[in-house]
Amino acid sequence: MTALTRWIRRNLVIIAGLGTLAYLILPNVVVLVFSFNKPNGRFNYEWQRFSTDAWTDPCGVADLCGSLSLSLKIAVWATIGATVLGTMISFALARYRFRARSAVNSLIFLPMAMPEVVMAASLATLFLNMGVDFGFWTILIAHIMFCLSFVVTAVKARVMSMDPRLEQAAQDLYASPAQTFLRVTLPIAAPGIVAGALLSFALSFDDFIITNFNAGSTVTFPMFVWGSAQRGTPVQINVIGTAMFAVAVLCVLVGQLAGARRKRS
Repeated sequence: MTALTRWIRRNLVIIAGLGTLAYLILPNVVVLVFSFNKPNGRFNYEWQRFSTDAWTDPCGVADLCGSLSLSLKIAVWATIGATVLGTMISFALARYRFRARSAVNSLIFLPMAMPEVVMAASLATLFLNMGVDFGFWTILIAHIMFCLSFVVTAVKARVMSMDPRLEQAAQDLYASPAQTFLRVTLPIAAPGIVAGALLSFALSFDDFIITNFNAGSTVTFPMFVWGSAQRGTPVQINVIGTAMFAVAVLCVLVGQLAGARRKRS
């Protein structure tokens, strides 16, 4: 056995992990590279020449920034709604015993298990039967319902792992129920709540299928990208995608640094 073979066997897990990470990041690298391209035609699929025009004018395409701001607005409100409702549901399922608790636990996982197109068509049918006009509010309601299950899963796992003796100790020290919740329960559950909120934001901002069924004439950023791909993909889409990826990486790095600092202290 050669030295190279022994080295590969010792580091096989690391090599496989780095290869998987490179495979996942490769599409983002392609988006980054083509955000500096200046295509000759409408389609930004072949490299022509280097240019920073798209970065200096990211809103140069009509309705692009409008659809982006709409997607961000829907994602923020959907995150707030799903996080608040999901946190309350998680505490109810983890802390209390009531009739139909098992059925509720099963129903919570249905939106994650079923295909998105089924939920999208069901919600569209519901809104049509109720006579609701499709638009911002139907998209927001659909996104909250879709993201709710993911928040409940993340927060419930955190709540169930909490030591109840910590809350009992706070009560023994004459803390009121509100003080116990704010100073003991909420800080412990915060990582699960934050994880659920971040996941909700990403799912809401990125969603196309549910949005397409319940949007009417409203155009979000994913729908704008889909429509642009049929007529010609502007370079500004790559700019927005690169910026969103950079923000996501920055959030992860900040979280990792905050966690490392908390462990040291």
